[in-house]
Amino acid sequence: MSRSQLQRQVVNIRKSLFDQGFLDDQFIQLEDLQDEANPYFVEECVTLFYTDSVRLIHNIEQTLDSRPVNFNRLEDLVHQFKGSCSSIGAKKVKNECTHLREYCMSGNAEGCIRTFQRVKQELAVLRRKLESYFQMARQAGASANA
Repeated sequence: MSRSQLQRQVVNIRKSLFDQGFLDDQFIQLEDLQDEANPYFVEECVTLFYTDSVRLIHNIEQTLDSRPVNFNRLEDLVHQFKGSCSSIGAKKVKNECTHLREYCMSGNAEGCIRTFQRVKQELAVLRRKLESYFQMARQAGASANA
């Protein structure tokens, strides 16, 4: 694939992430901080997000599994996770976290469990899509430097 084809594909993948509602303007703000001195800044931020997500997801699962469910702790954890999602512009995951917090505040354990499954699904889909995007972006960058 030629350099220009790779670059077009990167642009199209990025556009689709926004068009499909996976990302919001915060992602653009991260991109604005990326420069030649730190060409992988956004990817590094997203990698840190996923590292932190593993811990938060685990803690949320433990809290949901405990009986009785400590909804205050659960809400705090979901609030932290929602903040992490906001920091990278993970729009769909953040929106699911909003729904999850609403179930926490109403003390609805079943609603929390169902919505938490959607949070994890959206997180997995976003991860796959961003991994493809970053891989293609690296290839386009390598082609640009070749």
